[in-house]
Amino acid sequence: MKLKTKQFGEIEFSDDLILNFKEGLVGFETLRKFILIKPEDTLFYWLNSVENPDIAFPLFGLRLIDEEYPQIENHEAFGIVILNPDPLKITVNMKAPVYINQDNKTGYQKILDDEKYSLYYNLFTE
Repeated sequence: MKLKTKQFGEIEFSDDLILNFKEGLVGFETLRKFILIKPEDTLFYWLNSVENPDIAFPLFGLRLIDEEYPQIENHEAFGIVILNPDPLKITVNMKAPVYINQDNKTGYQKILDDEKYSLYYNLFTE
């Protein structure tokens, strides 16, 4: 399949790379099919919608921030990143992680009821 994305232009991928989100993501419940893109030389991933290629979420692996971050049923936890031209203002949502299982191609988002995790965790500090 081919997908014309805002971030990466036209990309080609096989159907077996599509991740299925049964309930979509918060605010994007109608989008259920995504692909996970990992550009070279970066720690960020991109979760790009197959149904609406203009929609893409930058992601960051939450275990890189907190080795004890909750993992659920073989799903890896990612936080949605809020980008900013000022690197010191880039934040990661640790409160509502996106869980992805790349083996069975499933994903979901869960809001954690734990005050330990912030909606706006600063990824970089001075």
